[in-house]
Amino acid sequence: MSRRGDPRRAPQMPHTNPSSQQNLLQTFQKQMQETQAALENETLEVSAGGGAVTVTITGQQRIQAIKISPDVLSAGDVEMLQDLVVVAVNEAIEKSQQLAAGRMGELTGGLGLPNILG
Repeated sequence: MSRRGDPRRAPQMPHTNPSSQQNLLQTFQKQMQETQAALENETLEVSAGGGAVTVTITGQQRIQAIKISPDVLSAGDVEMLQDLVVVAVNEAIEKSQQLAAGRMGELTGGLGLPNILG
């Protein structure tokens, strides 16, 4: 009896050289590490309220600075300032995540892997 189409039979994987797969994986891991290190040094500046609050963030979502315009402080509206800080920080995080996803997508795009950063 033919075993073709037998659901109990394990699918046959094409034969590939394990050492070349390992080399490919090591190269990919090295590129990922280099990309992550580069993102650590790459910064974005995002502002809210027409420049009233500016946030500087790295490609790894680390906030480096928050600058507040003296004009906002002289207005004395604490709630508005708090809102502007929240808006600027959230936008900075979003843009940083997009940057990181784009950089990682450049690596994974040709490999048919899902976007590992979400």
